[in-house]
Amino acid sequence: MAPRASYLLTTTGRNTGRRHTTPVWALEHDGERFLVSPYGDVGWVHNARAAGEVILTRSRKSTAHPVTEVAPAEAAPILKRYMNKVAVTRPFFDATKDAPVAEFEAEAARHPVFRLGPPK
Repeated sequence: MAPRASYLLTTTGRNTGRRHTTPVWALEHDGERFLVSPYGDVGWVHNARAAGEVILTRSRKSTAHPVTEVAPAEAAPILKRYMNKVAVTRPFFDATKDAPVAEFEAEAARHPVFRLGPPK
């Protein structure tokens, strides 16, 4: 069984119009859900920015969500929490797991964070 926060993320290619799917973790923080790109400006990030929405799928149920990229100051605590929850991503961050939240603000340029809006 997949972890509770894991989903398949589908985006529409900004140039091709084709659908692309990749596994992601949706992180809850202060009552909202966020997507974090631990590997940087990958394809799904560019496609989510261009389309302004993504599709999350789990257990054959798919839901479209609007997404908004968050500013570095808001992303910092989310990035710290994400890195501590999804330990396999730690090597991709310069900040350590015990670093103050302020150090994660610099990480936001390399690890985009998107707020998931309510399902459409």
